[in-house]
Amino acid sequence: MTVQRLHVEKRFSEIAISGNLVHLAGQLATDLSLDIKGQTQQTLDIIDQFLADAGTDKSHIMSVLIHIKDIENDYAGMNEVWDAWCADIQALPRTCVEAKMYLPEVLVEMTVVAVRPEK
Repeated sequence: MTVQRLHVEKRFSEIAISGNLVHLAGQLATDLSLDIKGQTQQTLDIIDQFLADAGTDKSHIMSVLIHIKDIENDYAGMNEVWDAWCADIQALPRTCVEAKMYLPEVLVEMTVVAVRPEK
């Protein structure tokens, strides 16, 4: 089975597709001056776009790994945005952990595995 990669950079690809399986690299906000709610919303907007580029959407997500810089202070704010994003679909499987980010301004990063619907 072949692997198709989309949004390929020198060091990584944003999307890898094999068959109906879609993997998104860790996604984060582009405006790191935003608070946790703003960064979470931007991250979810990017995930929506990359899933569309791969021929699927959030209703076909199999799992999400969420890294939060400060889980004690930012978990509630991230969940507020997450809950609004998921309001129109069934609850998604996810794992949420506190992590040291590669830049101090990064507050949240999400990695997604999804499937493409049968045609």
